Amino acid sequence: MALQQSIPKAQFRRTAEFHPSVWGDYFINKAPCDEMLFSAWIKEVEVLKEEVRTMLTSATLKPSEKLKLMDIVLRLGVGYHFEGEFNDIIEHAACNTYHDNNFDDDLFTVALRFRLLREYGYNVSTDIFNEFKDGKGNFKDDLIDDVEGLLSLYEASFVGGHGEDTLDKALSFCRTHLESTVAHLVSPLADKVSHALKRPILKGVPKHEQWYHILIYQQDEGCTEAVLKLAKLDFNVLQKCYQDELRIISRWWIDLDFATKLPFARDRVIECFFWGLGAFPEPQFVLARRFITKVITFLSILDDIYDVHGTIDELELFTERIERWDTSMEDLPDYMKLYFEALIGFFDEIEQETAREGRPYCVHYCREMLKNQARAYLIEARWFNQDCVPQLEEYRRAGLYTSCYPVISVTSLCGMAEIGSKEAFEWLFKDPKILVASSDIGRLMDDIKSHEFEQERGHVASSVECCMKQYGVSKEEAHDMLSKMVESDWKDINEELLKPSSTVPRQILILMLNLARIIDVMYKDYDGYTEAKNSTKEMLTAFLVDPLPVVA
Repeated sequence: MALQQSIPKAQFRRTAEFHPSVWGDYFINKAPCDEMLFSAWIKEVEVLKEEVRTMLTSATLKPSEKLKLMDIVLRLGVGYHFEGEFNDIIEHAACNTYHDNNFDDDLFTVALRFRLLREYGYNVSTDIFNEFKDGKGNFKDDLIDDVEGLLSLYEASFVGGHGEDTLDKALSFCRTHLESTVAHLVSPLADKVSHALKRPILKGVPKHEQWYHILIYQQDEGCTEAVLKLAKLDFNVLQKCYQDELRIISRWWIDLDFATKLPFARDRVIECFFWGLGAFPEPQFVLARRFITKVITFLSILDDIYDVHGTIDELELFTERIERWDTSMEDLPDYMKLYFEALIGFFDEIEQETAREGRPYCVHYCREMLKNQARAYLIEARWFNQDCVPQLEEYRRAGLYTSCYPVISVTSLCGMAEIGSKEAFEWLFKDPKILVASSDIGRLMDDIKSHEFEQERGHVASSVECCMKQYGVSKEEAHDMLSKMVESDWKDINEELLKPSSTVPRQILILMLNLARIIDVMYKDYDGYTEAKNSTKEMLTAFLVDPLPVVA
């Protein structure tokens, strides 16, 4: 129930009603997959893996053809089975010049080779595109009719860093001509172009891309049947594993009974699993998915405590108790005690799991990063209480933590076994550029899509309001300015992915990339977390409920 408007704003936060999860206890009641069918899928996956591996290592395939096959396998989401083979293909591509007779020199292949090498950490020069330019440095007009080549160059244009004018020109050139021609294309090429224009590969969540490209490639006669069937069966096998994980997580969530005891908070545990799935689709990261899902449910409730429910006095006290990690919870309101007690239980779970692996230090970093999060939330609560609209840069500094990504990243490391070393935690606590960029994308894109609803319910000024006041611009102009900042963040991520590091495993950098990708999928069109009833539900249904039909 909303507070009366006559109550002074300085005394109380506004409350808001949130719709319950669209899933209820679905995964608890869902019948398990038939074990005989599941066993048959696993056996056939093993057979198909060897068939595809033979293709990837075949001496009869040209290096260019192997790159094209590798790209299809990656898009179809089964690349994690062939990391060794892919490394050999990439190493060969990196060691040969672009005019090597083993590689085709058409636009499609040159752009594909450039993109894949960049994605694997090779800082390839954009000079290789000079042959496709005219005397004025613009891309040649005769490329317009090569739709496949334009699409390949378009995808390659997104892996650039700051100041790479060639890739900026490529993006503008390709987008203009692809948008003008897409209506005249037929499937599956029309579908490929439409999807890329909405979300290029760089910004796509791997699981979402797998599902979408399976639908596309089953229309494509050029896609090898073994690769497509492997992708479908692997999708179904992992879906069954995800369902088993969600059955356990759903029971945990229902046992907490937060939906009843904290009715002001969002009930979104299945939606939170999307972050775990988006960051770690591979089967071995069961623990990381569980930790991510649980920590996001806790952070979501913490956000609602600070944003819509707690008084400023309660929030000051709560932050102080968190900073001291005062488990006595003295003087806290009952709803805060309930939340804090459950949070402590979750951190105890992390400590038990990681200590078993010989990493007892992990939970310390979780607590310390959560303290940073609480302090940032309190800063925003004070701004709200004082009717203060901060400077945009000040807001973005707090947004590093209110995005939740530092806490999510630290908790993810807890579930990554030996990858989550003490050195990796220390690196995260130095606010590396890739973490800042990923967090900023999360904060700004969330604000662009949700600020109007949040201002209606009573909320601290978002980056949109900060931008409007500081620069004297309209809402639409603020959106444009913030969107350009997001694009700059993406270039920061690209540059960080190309920097060699002996301290941080590449898997952690990919985690930062995947977290940014999740935001693009969840918030590009609307706030798909808070309002999860439409496309978010359809997307999760595809990933988690409906197996793909596979012809025997």
